[in-house]
Amino acid sequence: MNTDVLIIGAGAAGLSAALAAHEAGSRVTVIEKQPKLGGTASISGGIVWIPGNRQMKNHGIEDSREEALAYFRSLDQGDIDDVALSAFVEEAPQALAFLEDLDAARLSLLGGYPDYYLDRPGAKPNGGRALDNDLFDFTTLGDWADKVFEHGPAPRMLLRETPLGGGTGQVDPAEMARREAGNLRGWGQALIGRLLKACLDRNIEPQLNIGGYRLIIENGRVTGATVHQDGDELTIHASQAVILATGGFEWNEELKQTFLRGPLDAPASPPSNQGDGLKMAMAAGASLGNMTSAWWVPTLSMPEVKWEGGEQRSMPVLIERTLPHTIMVNGAGRRFCNEANNYSALAGAFHQFDPATYSHPNLPAYLIFDSQYLSRYPLASVMPGMPVPEWITSADDLESLGNAIGIDGRQLEETVNHFNAHAIKGHDPDFARGQSAYDRFYGDRSRDGASATLGPITNGPFYAIEIKMGTLGTNGGAKTDGSAQVLNLDGEPIPGLFAAGNVISCPTGGVYAGAGGTLGPALTFGYIAGRAAARRINS
Repeated sequence: MNTDVLIIGAGAAGLSAALAAHEAGSRVTVIEKQPKLGGTASISGGIVWIPGNRQMKNHGIEDSREEALAYFRSLDQGDIDDVALSAFVEEAPQALAFLEDLDAARLSLLGGYPDYYLDRPGAKPNGGRALDNDLFDFTTLGDWADKVFEHGPAPRMLLRETPLGGGTGQVDPAEMARREAGNLRGWGQALIGRLLKACLDRNIEPQLNIGGYRLIIENGRVTGATVHQDGDELTIHASQAVILATGGFEWNEELKQTFLRGPLDAPASPPSNQGDGLKMAMAAGASLGNMTSAWWVPTLSMPEVKWEGGEQRSMPVLIERTLPHTIMVNGAGRRFCNEANNYSALAGAFHQFDPATYSHPNLPAYLIFDSQYLSRYPLASVMPGMPVPEWITSADDLESLGNAIGIDGRQLEETVNHFNAHAIKGHDPDFARGQSAYDRFYGDRSRDGASATLGPITNGPFYAIEIKMGTLGTNGGAKTDGSAQVLNLDGEPIPGLFAAGNVISCPTGGVYAGAGGTLGPALTFGYIAGRAAARRINS
């Protein structure tokens, strides 16, 4: 098989790259090892973080390259490559405009959703950079509608209609019936669906169930790949370039053990993220960056919820730890963080290492809450008024609850009493929970100020669930230059090899800038890679 540009991986980055390369005049082949495409992006919230986007301009929200760069640089812990960061900040608005002009994306402002680090220069406290997908009609995909990866009921809401996006979570029943009848979907399904439709409209049909990748390198240049399909080995020749867009390595136990800085027990991403692209890049002599980090997120695991292959599926814990009448404690029964802080940054608290005990004292952790919470707010799939499932531990008093989960019950009771004394007054002197606008965004918006997230834990029965350390994906991998070309160990481009998405050393380092902080760079570097590959950079 011959093509101009071979793209390995059909998620958000790969489909963006395919469109960019096609529009630049190249023949494009997209392959995917799974029977369905979309990967992590398709089951995500689908939010895209783009600085200086034209929706901001249309709404009179000012932003600039300088502000965005200042924001990232103020958060840099030594893992940001300035060339890649500058390329992302400069190209992101153009990448999004390119996709919108092709009708490969329809995004709207996620009103009022702030950046995650509001104390830093260049942050946008009133939002604007986080963009939500409009609904997409899956009937327009024909037979391809069943080839988009999903797990569970299709999302029929806009994220901005849900509590995650600042909405009420309520949609008129007649409108919901219309969406179900018309197979209208939101979130990551809309993102991938619209990208796929744009590809199909240009006769770019991803080829599924193709795995076993191995790059072909001739005279120092990547010229294609050998792959496996239905037990047969195939060779795909790429006259211009190969683009890796295969996702991260968070489900590969050997790679996790080799690279990641701390415990990762319960990924929230699909098990297909096995590091295929990372291994190909390493075999080609790629330099690596940011390998110890990931898009961390606290997760919970409901025993009955599994992936299709039987692996335990875990879900991000976002709202549950932010609403009133909750705290998180460690194995000693003590609080250890601001529970309402942004999920990626919370990894620092979970990964704290105690040299005296030679352990991570904040793992395992437990979310503690009371009957006030369960009567008012959802907990994962458990809605107010529903029977309490067995995976939620309950007890009539706090001391008994602590003993039931294996921690000091008296210490737990003391911790809760101390928290309650201040929460009643809307104050958290220990961790400043509720002071930031971000803390309050996921809280109960019917309450004012810090009370949106602070509420005493007083009404029995009392409850606990275990919180684990998870991730939305790894964000370390092959280093690239500003053209998304993979660099070798000497910092020189590897001819014919480009990459985008979680397979690369993320241009924002370990900084999760705001909602959509993974998909913004993925779409942008997909666009950069596709366009640059079509121009035969360093041919």
